[in-house]
Amino acid sequence: MPSTVPYGPLTALLKHVPGGTLSTASAQPSPPARSGGAAAIGLILTIVLSIVAPIVTYNTLVDDHGWSEASALLVSGAWPVLDTAIMVAWRRKLDEFAIVTLVFLAITAAVSLIGANSTRALLVKDSAVTGLFGLLCLATLLAPRPLMFYFGRKFGTDGTPEGVAYYNGLWQFEGFRNAQRRMTLVWGVVYLIEAAVRIALSYVLDTSTMVTISPFMIYGTLGGLALWTIGFVKRTKAEGERRAAANAAAAAAAAQAESSAA
Repeated sequence: MPSTVPYGPLTALLKHVPGGTLSTASAQPSPPARSGGAAAIGLILTIVLSIVAPIVTYNTLVDDHGWSEASALLVSGAWPVLDTAIMVAWRRKLDEFAIVTLVFLAITAAVSLIGANSTRALLVKDSAVTGLFGLLCLATLLAPRPLMFYFGRKFGTDGTPEGVAYYNGLWQFEGFRNAQRRMTLVWGVVYLIEAAVRIALSYVLDTSTMVTISPFMIYGTLGGLALWTIGFVKRTKAEGERRAAANAAAAAAAAQAESSAA
């Protein structure tokens, strides 16, 4: 029997997972090198436009220009839209990740304009949108590919055609598919919990405090999930290595026994 090569559960950069193997005859080539500079620029833009700018805009409009809190909330929400637009223009491609982001930004704007527009109502509506994201994660478990597959492709490659093609090719392996679905399940449940907590806090804390801590809750949740995902990858990698070593030892013992019998 041919020897085997473990393959990756999350991105094209990690190569071990329990639940399946590649034969050496059909093993894919190593993933193309990522552009570290491009990834860093994208991260910095997201932090500035999606976290820092909304907070500064809200506080400036309310404290220095006398805007109402509801109006300032609506205007500060334009920065994440700009972040997405820049990324689409930069990549020159509207991929599934960008589509999901734009759809949720549109939902956020629509929800903000529907019903009561008190500051508390806007904060509750904003929190409900992240809950909808959690529901979307769970709903895509019924789709051909779960949502986290597209998130993994977005952040696990540098967006080049070679990197995307490599990542897409990993879907053929059962272990990779199972890992994507498990991560999607965890992310969906956590975001539902995060939304419930933020809605509850909207009724307890004042608006200025919620505007300040809300982005940190959103991206803190994202960071926590990212750390969990990294740990998940490391655990599956270690288990895959143990299984590969056990399979290799068993194959060697079988070959030795067969040789001795001959």
